[in-house]
Amino acid sequence: MRAYFLIGVALAALSAPSTADTLVDHIDGVTLDASNAVDHFDGLVIGDDGRVVRVLHRGDKRPAVKFLIDGNGTYVMPGLIDSHAHVMEVGFGAMTLDLTGTRSLAEALAKIGAYAKAHADRPWILGRGWNQELWPEKRFPTAAELDAVVPNQPIWLDRVDGHAGWANSRALAIAGVTAATKDPAGGKIERTLPGGKPAGVLVDNAKELVAKVVPPPRPEDRDYAFALAQDIFFSRGVTASTDMGTSIEDWQTFRRAGDTGRLRMRVIVYASGVDNMVLIGGTGPTPWLYDDRLRMNGVKLYADGALGSRGASLKLPYSDAPGAKGLRITGDTALKNMMSRAALDHFQVAVHAIGDEANAAVLGAIEDLAPTYGGDRRWRIEHAQIVNPADIPRFGRNGIIASMQPVHQTSDRLMAEKRLGPDRLKGAYAWKSIQATGARLAFGSDAPVELSDPFAGMAAAISRQGPDGEPQGGWQSQERVTREEAFAAYTVGGAYAAFAEGRFGRLVPGERADFIMVDRDPLLSSPADLALTKVSKVYVGGVQVWDAASAKKPGS
Repeated sequence: MRAYFLIGVALAALSAPSTADTLVDHIDGVTLDASNAVDHFDGLVIGDDGRVVRVLHRGDKRPAVKFLIDGNGTYVMPGLIDSHAHVMEVGFGAMTLDLTGTRSLAEALAKIGAYAKAHADRPWILGRGWNQELWPEKRFPTAAELDAVVPNQPIWLDRVDGHAGWANSRALAIAGVTAATKDPAGGKIERTLPGGKPAGVLVDNAKELVAKVVPPPRPEDRDYAFALAQDIFFSRGVTASTDMGTSIEDWQTFRRAGDTGRLRMRVIVYASGVDNMVLIGGTGPTPWLYDDRLRMNGVKLYADGALGSRGASLKLPYSDAPGAKGLRITGDTALKNMMSRAALDHFQVAVHAIGDEANAAVLGAIEDLAPTYGGDRRWRIEHAQIVNPADIPRFGRNGIIASMQPVHQTSDRLMAEKRLGPDRLKGAYAWKSIQATGARLAFGSDAPVELSDPFAGMAAAISRQGPDGEPQGGWQSQERVTREEAFAAYTVGGAYAAFAEGRFGRLVPGERADFIMVDRDPLLSSPADLALTKVSKVYVGGVQVWDAASAKKPGS
């Protein structure tokens, strides 16, 4: 790409308004226009304020401008929106032990042992990403197995979904977790025998028993983690992300970045619980800050846990664990009280619900509260993974946003079949059916649970197949969405879900000029090719913020 500074151009000679400053030309662009129709274009005029002034099509006269960005025929599309991620955890994940993709317990233990040896000076060994469903053992690991490789340093490792943690005996001892420790409400301590000593894994609310004694990161650690996270999101074409579960410390990290000019991406915040909501927002959502780069919209609440750790709350027992129905992290009365408290001050409510019982409970709470708290509330249900088919029509009422993550379906398929059995799969990851009710779809990744990779997400959404092309014809293929619908769910749908429509999400006059340059057309590539899309450059507000040619590997 070549940039030129053209000297001596009179602003009066411009065919665009006088704010027009930059022309992005010789591109093959695609966006959704103001009516949600696909618009192909070959040039953009961007004003000094970082907003799109004009979208140019073949044959349109090019204005004289101060700056020219020559795209050399590259493909351009709007910056993508990840509607469900954990921004700081993405950065911290790049700074700590990563067990993602380990294919056996032995491989995980070998990696843990090597990491601990290389970091013997650290007071704790921290990490994430293990998933027993990928291991031949198909069971939770134990503290004793960790003790065999690292007996003296305390170890605390989050499961891939963040809904369980694995500790060694040293960590359990520091936390005071013993056979006498009772399971907290909404949590479970895995034990060697019923009523016995802790086995090493703590699920959902029980995680806090250990997490509370882990030394917190310093402000400089947080700043570095956020810098890493921004580059990771940009490398996958994400220019805006929600942060689902923001603490006051996270918020202050974002504010420091904004105050010092280091906030390059857009972050839409949903506070972790009511206490953080009040600390951050006080009497209501914050204004848009730093040229629409940061806003606190509302609160993130939990109805249940995750399917992989059998914490998702089901109406009927798990097929592979007949004695279990999962965990309700927050009961019906407490959940409605929290939702009401947030809605009272016009905070947007986002509730995590994975199991069919939990989804039914959240739908019921919205139905109870909506008449009291009218207006455009955009109640969000995060994940909506397993829904009883009889409950799906309820998503079409009360302006509900279904915030869903397509890659979860391809990652979870075999595990979901075991957990649910064949009779409950019709309401699993039911994107098309939920959208057909009139609910708005907003797609995301749940990063770092999955990579924040909208191209892999779009490929999964239109094919219902994993990277291996399985299963042939797609899993529950009736739930595929169209290519345009998937594109919308990562752009305009994400903006709408975050009350950001009109600000960013499209390349149309008046919106922020957030765009990415990629190596293929997202609306013409096969699913397999789409998932391999490479991002070369990223622009936010018309300013280049990332370049693949000069980008460093995270952590380097």
